[in-house]
Amino acid sequence: MSSMNVKKGDRVVVLAGKDKGKKGEVISASPKEQRVIVQGVNLVKRHTRPSATAQGGIVEKEASIHVSNVAHEDPKDGKPTRIGHKILEDGRKVRIARRSGEVIDR
Repeated sequence: MSSMNVKKGDRVVVLAGKDKGKKGEVISASPKEQRVIVQGVNLVKRHTRPSATAQGGIVEKEASIHVSNVAHEDPKDGKPTRIGHKILEDGRKVRIARRSGEVIDR
């Protein structure tokens, strides 16, 4: 199992599927399944039964998408980019955008 370059809170661009070209923030990442949930992407309708706490009806929610179908959004121009790693002067290891060289980690 390889590690994922995508983490919760990252801005990504969808590369394939019905939502190709859409951008959004990663809500959750599942490294074991190699899947991510992106805000506003891959919306599915869920028919829910009313319960004591929640009202029933049709609810739209995000479904997971495979990590190979998303790429990081370059902080400079917003286009898809690959990820590299760099060790800064203070000893921290950070992720950088290959396209522009910008640091992605906060």
